[in-house]
Amino acid sequence: MSRTLQAPVTVAFDYTRSTGPVVGRFLTGLRDGVVVGGRTSAGQVVVPPLEFDPVTHEATTEFVEVSSVGTVTSWTWVPEPVKGQPFDRPFAYALVTLDGADVPLLHALDVASPAEVTTGMRVRVRWATDRVGHINDIAGFEPLAPGEAEVTAPAATSEAPVTGVVTTVSLDYNYAASPEESLFYRGLNEGRIMGQRCPTCLKVYVPPRSACPTDGTPTEEEVELSQTGTITTFCIVNVPFLGQKITPPYVSAYVLLDGADIAVLHLILGVPADEVRMGMRVKAVWKPKDEWAYSLENIDHFAPTGDPDAEFDTYKQHL
Repeated sequence: MSRTLQAPVTVAFDYTRSTGPVVGRFLTGLRDGVVVGGRTSAGQVVVPPLEFDPVTHEATTEFVEVSSVGTVTSWTWVPEPVKGQPFDRPFAYALVTLDGADVPLLHALDVASPAEVTTGMRVRVRWATDRVGHINDIAGFEPLAPGEAEVTAPAATSEAPVTGVVTTVSLDYNYAASPEESLFYRGLNEGRIMGQRCPTCLKVYVPPRSACPTDGTPTEEEVELSQTGTITTFCIVNVPFLGQKITPPYVSAYVLLDGADIAVLHLILGVPADEVRMGMRVKAVWKPKDEWAYSLENIDHFAPTGDPDAEFDTYKQHL
């Protein structure tokens, strides 16, 4: 069998969090160019402030403004930064105890080499030019030379307290398709829908898999499936959501392709959503060939064929 397919994949979404009164106070301070900590029942000042006291478990209510100058208590060197880190050049991550605080804050320290970092060195906050109420309002820390003072942050652009923050969560990885998946995706890139047949029970699976889930027999016989099929079950999507490409209402349905023993999930278009029904005969509608890739999205959707509905007995075992 030819080499398996691989492709880079990025999974990402925007995570929205309500900050609450404690984290909100800290982020509002950063937006305003001030570092705010919280005092615990033991008298310690913690930056960022804890939402609840570690001893009494009461909500933190006493806030303290601390200096933007502090001392490095520990650090580690980052020789090869990756996407999403504070700098695109080598830097240090450091635990910095700000003057007026009792617990260190973890952040990036912008220095050219590990030779420029020492435990005990004095550093100061480098403020971001545009601040929105986010930990990245501190662009990083920088060494503080003898006689230098903390840097005053530019004025904030808003006076409203920060009540929420949106953070993009992203994961990049390289997906290696199995030989069976590679067969399926190569077929789609050629305008074909490929499956495999179990030699024992003779069921045809699409997408193909390495073994029959019914009896465990390896599936090796390749089968090109029909591009027409029958709707077994379906869902009318009425609720809009982030990233939605089609305006509701529309239908997602399981389509049992002729000759297959397992249905595939896809869109049903070309018919009013309230007219879609179990047993409806449909056909694959492909995108223009110049838009094809190794993807099921080559099939834009399924649409009614106009043929009479399939009898329930022909698909009842596939619901």
